[in-house]
Amino acid sequence: MDALLRKGQIMDWKAELATIKAEMGDYAKCQEASYQGFGALHGASLAPGALSTKEKELIALAIGIARQCSYCIGLHVQACIAAGANRAEIEETVNVSVLMGGGPSLMYGVKALEAYDQLSA
Repeated sequence: MDALLRKGQIMDWKAELATIKAEMGDYAKCQEASYQGFGALHGASLAPGALSTKEKELIALAIGIARQCSYCIGLHVQACIAAGANRAEIEETVNVSVLMGGGPSLMYGVKALEAYDQLSA
């Protein structure tokens, strides 16, 4: 079962994000060109334009929820907070994710709210 949805457990989002960031760093050392390419795409995609960075991060979070990617959820919740998103905006992002992804998105969406509560404290 996905670590995100273990019954009765609250995930330690700060520890999970530290783990994935360390693992991504290890990958970056082994596959520097690919990692730098992804980093360039990431930066360009989330740079402000017609949509603000905050709006783009909320979209990325919605996709992470709908695709059921726990690390994507944590990383994009953290980025949403850094971009100025509040809990109400995260809640509405969860709503859209549930519209597009149904019940499974609801389960991951409530975990996104848990991540927001921990990471914004």
